[in-house]
Amino acid sequence: MAGSSNTTDTGLGVLGPDELLLLRAFDALVLNWAQEAEALERRYPFLVRAADLENIDYYENFPHLGLAAAAADPGRLSALRAGAEEPLRELPASVLNDTGLALPSAACYSVYFDLKDQTLPAETNRFTTVATCFRNETHYEGLRRLLGFSMREIVFVGTPEGATEHLQRSKEQVLSLADRLGLKMETQVATDPFFDRSSSRATMQRLFPVKEEFVVDGLAIGSVNYHRNFFGDRCGITLPDGNAASTSCCAFGLERWVHALTSRFGDARTAAEALLEAA
Repeated sequence: MAGSSNTTDTGLGVLGPDELLLLRAFDALVLNWAQEAEALERRYPFLVRAADLENIDYYENFPHLGLAAAAADPGRLSALRAGAEEPLRELPASVLNDTGLALPSAACYSVYFDLKDQTLPAETNRFTTVATCFRNETHYEGLRRLLGFSMREIVFVGTPEGATEHLQRSKEQVLSLADRLGLKMETQVATDPFFDRSSSRATMQRLFPVKEEFVVDGLAIGSVNYHRNFFGDRCGITLPDGNAASTSCCAFGLERWVHALTSRFGDARTAAEALLEAA
């Protein structure tokens, strides 16, 4: 039975049976990579603290993406409904309470927040997690761009040398897989807005790119990211020698991979079969 995808202009996409089969097959492949690298698997809370995002300058760098999880005040909501002539289509800000919780836009943030103010037991630490992430985009487009989507990440926390090695290994794995699948993939250098354009980190970034995206048919379906010691500094994550940890990660937008592979093979079930053969 062929899978089907339903979307609305609000970015609320639906995965059919075959698309779910493909998504799970791809996620299992990446999880296997993580296990080979001895990454510890974690499942973090679905929400993050707004204060933690503020600590990493998230709202300065991504004010357009921010989404919050706010509770409605029962009294104000009841009064609004009682005075409404038509059923509610939105919950206005006037009925919402202040909130300290936010919806994450990337899976790796929870790794760094969980390690906050800790001294790590080793110089090499790897983690993997999958999360439902959310981005307040200007537009949405089927599985190419969703309001809520799945992100699998393999994250390294440790020495600068280990962080860069993690990126190189991850990049080679992804490009090799794309080659075996006959997927026309390009790598494109992107900028990391966590680094102030006028700062020394930004200057270093121009000399040594810290973010590369895996692009298929104009769509970024994953990336490798080197944050140097930014998150180590901001979150107080230190190594046994007392230095701030460096971090890097390889991220996969699972629904975007489903879209790219389905386009390549014609349907999701055929794509899943091809993926299993190429793994």
